[in-house]
Amino acid sequence: MSLVELIGQADERGLAASGLACLDRCVPLLGGDDEILRPLWAGLADDAGAAEWGERLEQVRGKLGGEGEFGAADGEPGPAGSGDLSGSGDFRGSGEDEAVLLARRMLAAAPVERSAAGVRAWADACSVAALQIHRLLDPLKDAGDSVDARREGRTEGMSPLVAAELRRQITVLELLAGHGPAGLRPALEVSTEGRRVLRAVVSRRSRRRG
Repeated sequence: MSLVELIGQADERGLAASGLACLDRCVPLLGGDDEILRPLWAGLADDAGAAEWGERLEQVRGKLGGEGEFGAADGEPGPAGSGDLSGSGDFRGSGEDEAVLLARRMLAAAPVERSAAGVRAWADACSVAALQIHRLLDPLKDAGDSVDARREGRTEGMSPLVAAELRRQITVLELLAGHGPAGLRPALEVSTEGRRVLRAVVSRRSRRRG
């Protein structure tokens, strides 16, 4: 089953976990520590956590400096609409600068109300943004025309970093679909692994610039 199909079939918890996992893996670009999103993960474990999602989200935004930035504080999935956090398309910074901007838009676009409709749009947008971030930072070129092709199952010529991110996104959704709340811990472990990989990539790029 393709990533697009998995997102289409996921329930509210699975969608929230999918979007959160994408954001979690990109925390190194936001200057956050490894525990910064733990309160949001904890809130996914039971239905009562949905009521506290918005408050915890605002706390995270405050700590990461993302509160109200990039025009998505109202919970819409970004300035370009559902499934697209790329904005107007006129960005002219480096690949890493663009990656940071996409990560900040993922955080800014997170819906304050954890409704199924809101988290579905956010999860879809985060999926695209996270794959694009890994594509921008991968030292090897991804041969595909777009990340949309990867999400639809066309995986020929994928670069290693993009392939690993696609695999993690699929795994998180499969864990939540197959195990419900019990899938959250292994999903977090998958995301933690991805965060470490991206942190190492960012560190290597920083050393090369130095």
